[in-house]
Amino acid sequence: MIPAAFDYIRAGSAEEALAALAEHGDDAKVMAGGHSLIPLMKFRLATPGVIVDVGHLREDLRGITVSGDVVHIGALTRHSELEHSLDLATACPMLAHVASVVGDPSVRHRGTIGGSLAHADPASDLPAAAIALGATLVARGPNGEREIGVDDFFTGFLESALQPDELLTAIRVPVATGGWAYEKFNRRAQDWAIVAVAVAEGGKGVSLVNMGSTPLRANSVQDAVAAGASVDDAALHAGDGAAPPSDQNGDAAYRGHLATVLTRRALAAAGV
Repeated sequence: MIPAAFDYIRAGSAEEALAALAEHGDDAKVMAGGHSLIPLMKFRLATPGVIVDVGHLREDLRGITVSGDVVHIGALTRHSELEHSLDLATACPMLAHVASVVGDPSVRHRGTIGGSLAHADPASDLPAAAIALGATLVARGPNGEREIGVDDFFTGFLESALQPDELLTAIRVPVATGGWAYEKFNRRAQDWAIVAVAVAEGGKGVSLVNMGSTPLRANSVQDAVAAGASVDDAALHAGDGAAPPSDQNGDAAYRGHLATVLTRRALAAAGV
């Protein structure tokens, strides 16, 4: 299908992007790689009147820096950069691995971590990694910068805590070199996950993909691990509080079963 008509603004800086968002409000959408927004526009599930393109910007919006016990990632850092970063492979190997299983090479060379998080798709890989790692997201708006904890960021299906006049500029994650795993079940390598499970720091952080209307933290699994439960017993809590969808790839019961199996595998791989 053909998208509805829209105006296009190629922002020359983050400040220009913010000015355009302030001027056009809810009618404007930010585009970085475009892999999330453009398909929605083609099906007219999204009909923004103005596209603000920031994908070419660099400034302080791109790159990976490790400082002490924090990894700072510019929001426009592409998946392929995360995948191949030697610094990230050392300081936060789970995030580098999760980036490597997003879509296919063409997606990874265009898509950005900020775009993936801001899109807030519950079937996406990187939001789950951010939750398991306890990330902090940095947004810039007319009143300056503010930090948003990842557990407060995803507010609904394809909805986030970002305001219409804000731009996601950075993601900060703690250095995480403890046991980790990412178990993803899909039909083809480039497909969205039917279900996936991320485990960080030996089970201190556990999250689920495609098990509800938002990316989910598996609190009950984390609590069970902290209380000393076995891998098998902790995995039985994978579906607690989840509301998995039913679609052509499987119904809610099927996804619940997958979540238990994948959580068991991920916890064992992470050395729990």
